[in-house]
Amino acid sequence: MSGSPSPRPPKRILFVAAEAAFFVTHRLPLAIAAREAGHDVHVATPRGRLLERIHHHGFPWHEVVVHRKTRVWSELRSVPNLVRLYRGVRPDLVHHIAVKAVLYGTIAARIVRVPAVVNAMTGLGYAFDEQRARSLLGRAITLVFGRLLRHPRMRIIFQNVEDRELFMRRGWVAPEAAVLIRGSGVDTALFAPGGQDAEAPPLVVFASRLLASKGVGEFVEAAHAVKRSGRSARFAIVGEIDPDNPESITAEQLEQWRDDQAVEVWGRRDDMSEILRRASLFVLPTYYREGVPKVLIEAASSGVAAITTDTPGCRDIVVNGETGLLVPPRDAHALAGAIIGLLDEPARRAGMGQRARERVLSDFALERVIGATLDVYDELLDGCGQAGQ
Repeated sequence: MSGSPSPRPPKRILFVAAEAAFFVTHRLPLAIAAREAGHDVHVATPRGRLLERIHHHGFPWHEVVVHRKTRVWSELRSVPNLVRLYRGVRPDLVHHIAVKAVLYGTIAARIVRVPAVVNAMTGLGYAFDEQRARSLLGRAITLVFGRLLRHPRMRIIFQNVEDRELFMRRGWVAPEAAVLIRGSGVDTALFAPGGQDAEAPPLVVFASRLLASKGVGEFVEAAHAVKRSGRSARFAIVGEIDPDNPESITAEQLEQWRDDQAVEVWGRRDDMSEILRRASLFVLPTYYREGVPKVLIEAASSGVAAITTDTPGCRDIVVNGETGLLVPPRDAHALAGAIIGLLDEPARRAGMGQRARERVLSDFALERVIGATLDVYDELLDGCGQAGQ
């Protein structure tokens, strides 16, 4: 007897992230979309900032402990904790977010035989720095990635072309399992161009975690150079120190910058869309191994020209000379010159911002990223058993 096909039984998807705040800012819209598509969605993170947002949206939440400090042998205790979690939740698919969740979660998922796994490489960070490649963490990553990332129901999502090519070149992942989805998406209605005050001095914004490798020191040095040149501009640092990170700027250093008065120190803010509407120029001189920095996508969506470094991930969003400028990493002199150039040419700066907005609408919009990720889920879940069976 013919008829319409019966609906596919619901699948249980478990997101695992090393920080609650990162999950909320980068993956909460995806979790909501997955639930709206009919999946039973669970979330596992440590306790932390913005956890209440996960509870507010009604997701079953499970506490995990993923150590942020790099002490490999103590961190490996995360694996049995994740094994217990996976055995209890019994997900059809687990989505690991960022390197450490991928590292420990992949081991646990293979032990428990989770039917399908998505590993999202949001940025390779310190573990893939050349000087750290021979460390215990670097060797552990090589071991895990070299042996465990090849599985018929596993996909690795990369945010930029160079990270994807690195994994394929080292033989860690098969080409058919390496998926390129640029960034985590942006709400283009929220991050939209606004009205800048043409009479006010231009506002140059840096926003990020306050790590040395994010280039905040180079930003401050460039601000001093621009002010010495006689240009009238305000420079604002948006973000907070990260005491658990060895590369964090210290509170004393931040206070010194505040006293120098070359930059304004605004701290952590939850109104980035409003800040970017007021910004004349966005600057992120990072030399951290980024995926595609979300804040660069937000700036572009807001119609703001950006200056960033010529590094993986950053050059995926900023097209040099078209939507912004790329400068060498760790080069405050080149950074200052680029800032001065765009401050002196407001029409060129505005044109770059307009083209940046157009690029986001075509390639980086949130709905595009969500749709591509749900397609990955559907491919992997096809044929998996019902959750809880």
